[in-house]
Amino acid sequence: MRIATWNVNSIRSRIDRVLAFLERHDVDVLAIQETKCREDQFPGLELQSMGYEFAHFGVNQWNGVALISRVGLTDVHRQFADDQPHFGEILEPRAIGATTGSIRMWSLYVPNGRELDHEHYAYKLDWLKRLEAAGRAWLEADDQAQVALTGDWNIAPQDDDVWDITEFEGRTHVSEPERAAFSSIVEAGFSDVVRPHTPGPGVYTYWDYQQLRFPKRQGMRIDFILGSPALAARVTDAFIDREERKGKGASDHAPVVVDLAD
Repeated sequence: MRIATWNVNSIRSRIDRVLAFLERHDVDVLAIQETKCREDQFPGLELQSMGYEFAHFGVNQWNGVALISRVGLTDVHRQFADDQPHFGEILEPRAIGATTGSIRMWSLYVPNGRELDHEHYAYKLDWLKRLEAAGRAWLEADDQAQVALTGDWNIAPQDDDVWDITEFEGRTHVSEPERAAFSSIVEAGFSDVVRPHTPGPGVYTYWDYQQLRFPKRQGMRIDFILGSPALAARVTDAFIDREERKGKGASDHAPVVVDLAD
């Protein structure tokens, strides 16, 4: 079984690239972030024509998450906890989970945080704290649960995960509280199943559109697949499709792909 995650930065703008990616890599399940569209705007017909089901949570041109599967989607949830943090009055479309095959898979778009003194940063930390509690509870209830927490985490957990750590001093994504929140989820039992197959430094999943970051190899590693122990035991390989960041109309993120033994 092959699963993947990809921040596509607008599904309507990149549906052709998504379809080509699914076919080229023979992907069974794809988690998508930043769909940037409402429910009625999601290009589901194109996916269905290739034999994929989909579940989408989007409300406007911001955020949005989806799961695309050719091995079934059941028990779809649009939040990982009843008390998932809101930003203001809004439950932002940042999480969608479903059972697909033998896996409970989540597509997650972690809040950006914006600035260290911004209310969005506090919201980000609260969101991650609640996710950690939810994940810990899932594994306490069933230590053999196969759970994949996939998506754009908006955190670079190690210094090697950014092209120059000095450029990020005093900024989000690398702050100690964000990294501690990420580590807490790992400590709860969810390991980074991709890094062992794609060690750094210089291995990234995101390159800003500005200042020619991609050709300069000035990127960040912020997209991850974290697996429960039972899921991690099935991982046979993983890779980051850096080629997908190239060419006209590319997302600023590259897909992350994991192979699982049957």
